[in-house]
Amino acid sequence: MARRRLLLLLKPFDVFQFGQSGGASPITVPQAFRYLDNRRKVHKDAINFCQDILRKKSNIDWEPILRTNLSQPIRNFDLVVTVGGDGTLLQASHFLDDSIPILGVNSDPTQVKEVEKFSNEFDATRSTGYLCAATVQSFEQVLDDILAGQKLPSNLSRISLSVNSQPLSSYALNDVLIADPCPATVSRFSFRIQRDGESCGPLVNCRSSGLRVSTAAGSTAAMLSAGGFAMPVLSEDLQYMVREPISPGAAIRLMHGIIKSDQSMKASWFSKKGVIYIDGSHVFHSIQHGDSIEMSSKAPSLKVFLP
Repeated sequence: MARRRLLLLLKPFDVFQFGQSGGASPITVPQAFRYLDNRRKVHKDAINFCQDILRKKSNIDWEPILRTNLSQPIRNFDLVVTVGGDGTLLQASHFLDDSIPILGVNSDPTQVKEVEKFSNEFDATRSTGYLCAATVQSFEQVLDDILAGQKLPSNLSRISLSVNSQPLSSYALNDVLIADPCPATVSRFSFRIQRDGESCGPLVNCRSSGLRVSTAAGSTAAMLSAGGFAMPVLSEDLQYMVREPISPGAAIRLMHGIIKSDQSMKASWFSKKGVIYIDGSHVFHSIQHGDSIEMSSKAPSLKVFLP
């Protein structure tokens, strides 16, 4: 069997800091303190466990890197394994094209009994891991199945974006939010759906708190929470929703809909300032009055091993 090159991308295990000198901990509920400290320990143990598994594999050359140190496109690897949750996988996706598959290991899955136990004190939800195909317990078996060709990746659609006809370098695996940098400020914009550069829908003028567009994979996240619907994960369509439209009138039916795989959405921004947030707040692009934004699912897909 040919040797494989694997990149192990890690969520830092010191994300939660406690008892730092020079100040009191903001955590005042003892159970919450122990819960957060346990999360750190569970994640650190998961990292060590996955590394021990890889050390036993004679057919793998691997190297670890913290996700905070990732700054260049990922190339010359046969597989990327992320240890963390969906956020770590999302961050890795911004450095991947469609040639290298990715496997997510959920290092700290939510424990239902724990959530129920502390429901009257604090939110004890851990990691959802919607896109993670493995946990610590199943990692070795899933990895072996991948190396043996018995488990294949799925192609997940991503959103490509351009501003004033200039493509942005990042693709969205989850969703895109376009809004004013101040959440209390009204966003003014218009959009229409088009196919091959030709309009196939009416121009929709909006005053709202922004515009969200999600992929099928991202439709179970913020889009679903806002009243959207979950889409089949392998769908190539996109879903859009105008956030909190102000007095939409008869256009209310146009505030939420689908962008088919052969269509795109072209939006014009009419507020003084704006920001395009890609998969959360860490990747963003500033826009200004008069800018034109185009979005479609024509981005290179991402090869993901799904649960």
